[in-house]
Amino acid sequence: MLCNREIKFGVALAWARRLGASHFATGHYARVEAAVDGPALCKARDAAKDQSYFLHAVPRHELAATLMPLGELHKSAVRERARRAGIPVFDKPDSTGICFIGERPFREFLARYVAKTPGPIESADGEQLATHEGLAFYTLGQRAGLHIGGRCGRPQAPWYVAAKDAARNALIVVQGHDHPLLASRALDTGAWHWLAPSRREPFSAAVKVRYRQSDQPARLAPHVDGSMHIVFEAPQRAVTPGQYAVAYEGERCLGGAVIESLVQSERLSAAA
Repeated sequence: MLCNREIKFGVALAWARRLGASHFATGHYARVEAAVDGPALCKARDAAKDQSYFLHAVPRHELAATLMPLGELHKSAVRERARRAGIPVFDKPDSTGICFIGERPFREFLARYVAKTPGPIESADGEQLATHEGLAFYTLGQRAGLHIGGRCGRPQAPWYVAAKDAARNALIVVQGHDHPLLASRALDTGAWHWLAPSRREPFSAAVKVRYRQSDQPARLAPHVDGSMHIVFEAPQRAVTPGQYAVAYEGERCLGGAVIESLVQSERLSAAA
């Protein structure tokens, strides 16, 4: 998100304008359509490659002079055009790296900038199971890299990160892919960035809380401070504060914001 907002549609676009460019073309798999209310960011025709989720934070007015020629094409068609044109990377494997970082062991990369602060790995009922390297090196829903062996009296099921207790520097884990503590029914965001006319009343839309997630029906309630409260029809697994919630109405991206806090589904059940 930040790469697109700050680099591509920030300094790169500003430089292009200083050179006299009238339009800005990118290789994103997304589409810019003309709507009654102005330029609209829409999903790519190739749903498997759609990148509109990563573009939700781009200033809307910059979309008016933006061209996204790949948005109407499937990746296979792009590769075929590249092959016919003699471009040697036409069959290069897709990249899954992070902007400006590339594909590398991310924990090792992060350790160059974030100090390790070991602490306990605990079960939801408080049993210490192992030691972690630092909360920054783990994400909610993570399974790999926990190094928790079999435990006497507990089922032989994999462990997953369910929460981080920053006050105690403790990593909370649970067993089972679908454990209730991994599910959240509602979340609150920071300031919402609109790519459509802003709304003040609650409305229904589809929401994604991670890239390539299928559209999840939800009810969105804007707050007076510009933030958003989102309640999903079905609990969502491993929703992570610090990542992004992005809303859609059909093919159109309405905008999004950073996830700031969430509500576990079992807490909602208990409250009911």
